[in-house]
Amino acid sequence: MKPNILIVTLDQFRGDCLSIAGHPIVQTPQLDRLSRAGIRLSRHYSQASPCAPGRASLYTGMYQMNHRVVANGTPLDDGFDNIARAARRAGYAPALFGYTDQSVDPRVTESADDPRLQTYEGVLPGFDSIVDLTRGYGPWRRFLAANGHDASGGVLHLLSTEHERPADMSVSAYMTNELLSWMGDQSEPWFAHASYIRPHPPYSAAGHFGSMYSPDNVGQPISPAESVPPFHEVMLQLDDTKAPSDAKELAHMRAQYFGMVSEVDSQLGRVWDFLESTGQWENTVIVVVADHAELLGDHGLKEKLGYWETSQHIVGIVRDPRHADTNGTVIDKFTENVDIFPTVCDAMGIDIPAQCDGVPLTHFVRGTEPPWWRDAAHWEYDWRFVLIPHDKHQWPWQRRLEQMNLAVRRSDTYAYVQFGDGEYVCFDLEADPTWRTTTDDDAVIAREARAMLVWRMEHANRQNTGLLVEDGGVGRWPDGVHWRDNSPTD
Repeated sequence: MKPNILIVTLDQFRGDCLSIAGHPIVQTPQLDRLSRAGIRLSRHYSQASPCAPGRASLYTGMYQMNHRVVANGTPLDDGFDNIARAARRAGYAPALFGYTDQSVDPRVTESADDPRLQTYEGVLPGFDSIVDLTRGYGPWRRFLAANGHDASGGVLHLLSTEHERPADMSVSAYMTNELLSWMGDQSEPWFAHASYIRPHPPYSAAGHFGSMYSPDNVGQPISPAESVPPFHEVMLQLDDTKAPSDAKELAHMRAQYFGMVSEVDSQLGRVWDFLESTGQWENTVIVVVADHAELLGDHGLKEKLGYWETSQHIVGIVRDPRHADTNGTVIDKFTENVDIFPTVCDAMGIDIPAQCDGVPLTHFVRGTEPPWWRDAAHWEYDWRFVLIPHDKHQWPWQRRLEQMNLAVRRSDTYAYVQFGDGEYVCFDLEADPTWRTTTDDDAVIAREARAMLVWRMEHANRQNTGLLVEDGGVGRWPDGVHWRDNSPTD
């Protein structure tokens, strides 16, 4: 019997916000519980931010340099395979609860009037949207109204006032209610993606979780270095990215963020309890990750952007009940969100698409040492969206958009950041793990730059590169090849 598959994403969830990982403040008993029942990825990273680019890497198994979703609103190429389409090939009807933030490829639309072209909050092709929490959050609004709460105002207003309503009225509680109801109705193995908006801003934790953490006891963020690179200096000037300068306001933001972490953790506990009580716990593969993390005041910044570690280091837990002997294992290798799609394909017993840049985590799940593994983590950040409306008539002569991006290679000892305009910065993590100390050692910089170049060359598009057209075709067949009678084999 094939297993149930549950993919949980938490939006903007920092990898260091797990009490089992030694966080001195935050309480996450349910994520800790899952960690003890599976493997925890202690150095797990998202490949891009904000939401749409990060999720594109998660859903396709591809780095941003290949899927090219560079902003909220960049179309996702409809020719790419993805985790939902793979689930359908494996015989599932993949169900979505929440959102995926994947903009439609305009080449599959017929006119600019197509409603899918009005918002970046599109649904990843292949999913059946059971609870659609995009745009106006209509289902949650109706839930609030039915329970006697004011559901008027914009989405930001509803989210920013979560602390004024009981926790069982939160957007996370509502989505969990619907997920549990749906799971209880299933008679065949199922595939579900539970995409939680929390702990995403606005910083307002639901109900009693809003007062769970005192602002006097939330710790201090990493302060900026005395001298920062130009990109950092710009981010410190922008209202959307600079952290509050007032100490009380900053502490309040951190307290609410931690409260949101604990609130969504409590909702996941309801899911674990339901799976156990219905006898599904031992037949359900569970993956918990995030689309990116949250700076939370580190380096004088908030939200998710740029090259910093705490913007991309995220939660990562994988539980496969068929391999209980690895329960409680902590994996300290560098793992990435591009590894999740290949891992789920392996768990479902289907081939891993050639497009995938990631590597399945199957060896770790089974308790064996991989024959090869990466020695660094990688992520990218692109900010061309600020100029797209003004540059739309400059193609092909003006290429400045292609310079508004950066790539990061983070190893045990250094973090090398390459900017699209040729500038760079290299942080010495052995001397200072807080990303505030740079090195000007030319030999080190050259070595790290070469390593990044090798990474980029190694992950060039490989869709057809494993096939030779001779003798009817030899090698690795690309995805999407179909035959009338027989399918080719490797």
